[in-house]
Parts: sequence; structure tokens; C-alpha cells
Amino acid sequence: MEQQILEIDCADWHVATPDNAWIAALEAGKVLYFPRLAFDLMQDERRFLSPTILDPKSRNISLNADGVIKGVLGDAADQAAMAAMVGRFRVQARQLIESLLPAYSAIVRLAPTSYRPMQVETRAQSWRADDKRMHVDAFPSRPNYGERILRVFANLNPDGVPRVWRVGEPFEDVAKRFLPQVKAYSRWQARVLKAAHVTKSLRSEYDHLMLQLHDSMKSDMEYQRSGPQVTMPFAASSVWVCFSDQTPHAVMSGQYMMEQTLHLPAANQYDSNASPLAILTRLTGHSLI
Repeated sequence: MEQQILEIDCADWHVATPDNAWIAALEAGKVLYFPRLAFDLMQDERRFLSPTILDPKSRNISLNADGVIKGVLGDAADQAAMAAMVGRFRVQARQLIESLLPAYSAIVRLAPTSYRPMQVETRAQSWRADDKRMHVDAFPSRPNYGERILRVFANLNPDGVPRVWRVGEPFEDVAKRFLPQVKAYSRWQARVLKAAHVTKSLRSEYDHLMLQLHDSMKSDMEYQRSGPQVTMPFAASSVWVCFSDQTPHAVMSGQYMMEQTLHLPAANQYDSNASPLAILTRLTGHSLI
């Protein structure tokens, strides 16, 4: 399997001299890893390095685009301090993307920013929701018609514990492996799902195929064990970036992580032919949206 992790020696959230090879690698589904780039906490914020700050009704702490913080236990001062911390990461993550990928800066759409203080290994989930299984991101209730899912991650662990991922083969190899076994798309079923409010909009054939790939990967235990993959420990005080709808990944262990999601129309990539939408369209031989 070709190398899926590209290490970049940069310690500043503003990339002064971005390399076109980095852009091509990212859009090919590789992970850009910045081992010397850290999100630094203020002294008072270190008290948030505890799972007790998370509301047990929430999976993660999140800051909406409008600045509203959710999932935090504590008084108004704690809420405000957490919003400031997560908001500062949002600013730095956007700065990284805008300097690394300048053509994206006026196009990307901001999604909520999350802080994840829980330990990955102890989280109990259904097999579909279990992120310890290799997958590409696709969401049952939110069709996106090929819009890209670009994510910036930062490991905040204060004890030097890495966040361990498994990273899989190129997306086109995944698609060729699992497309022959996916269920056929049904437009009438998509209409029923929308009418029943299972989906927020009509599920396209692209969204159907992405969900089928997600589920096929997670349900195939032999693929999980022996499919092409590398284990990657992302060090404490490091940052990594990938298109999570294209990079097969599984999160095996770790605690205390920041994450920023940005959405990008596939047509506005540097190379739109590298997107999952373009790849699946080419493999199926017809339009999917």
C-alpha cells in the first residue's frame, strides 16, 4: 500500500510556504501530519482536561457557528471559558487551512467545532457508530451530494499519550473492493426516508453509496483485521488534517482532542477529479447527484 501519511515540519498555524505536493496529497485522501504544531492551552484552561466537564447526555462538547457552546457542565463562567477555548482553536484551524489551501478560504463552510475529552477505548457503541472500525465518514440523516468533509484534529493530551489511528488504503481501492456488493439505490425509498424525516433532504445515489461503503467496511471483520492499513500514533501536542469522507480511518485510542470540520463543494477542489464524487461517478458510469 502506498504511503498514506505525509509529515510536514511546520510549527506555525500560518503556513508561510505551502507546497502544491501537500495539496495534491490531501486531495488524494492522504493525511497531513504536523508533529511540531500544537494547540496551546492557557493555564486556567488546563482544568478542562477532565472528562467530568462533559455533560453525560452529550457525546462531545461543541461550539456552533453562532458561538453557542453545548455539552459542558458548569456555571456561566465555565461555559464562557470553554467557548473561548474552543473558539480559539476554531480560529487557528481556519488559519491553517486558509494558508495551506488558499483557494479554499472564501469557499469553505464552517461546521461546529468539537472538544472530545473522553477516552476512546472505553466508549461503547453500536457497530455502525463504532469509530474503532475502519470507515469513511458518511451520515444517514444528512445527505451532502458530494460536499467534502475536511477536518483538522489536535491532540491535547497532557500526559504525552498519542491518539492512535489506523489509516487505510486509497478511496478508489475501497470503492472497487466494496461497490460490487452494495445494495442498489432506490429513489422511492429515498422519498419515503425524507417524508418520514429520517433524512433532512432527499438522499442522492452518491449519499446512498457512501453510506453503503461506510457500513460495508465496518461490518466486514476480516477487512478490519487484515485490510491494507497502517497504525499511526498522532503524538500529544500535534495536529493532523484529512478529508474524512475519503481517508479510511479508525480511531483506536486516545483522550482529549480538538476537531474542526469544514465543508467544501467538490467542484471547488484544486483537482475536482480526485473527489469521492468524481471517483464513484467514474466507477459507476453515470451521474450520482
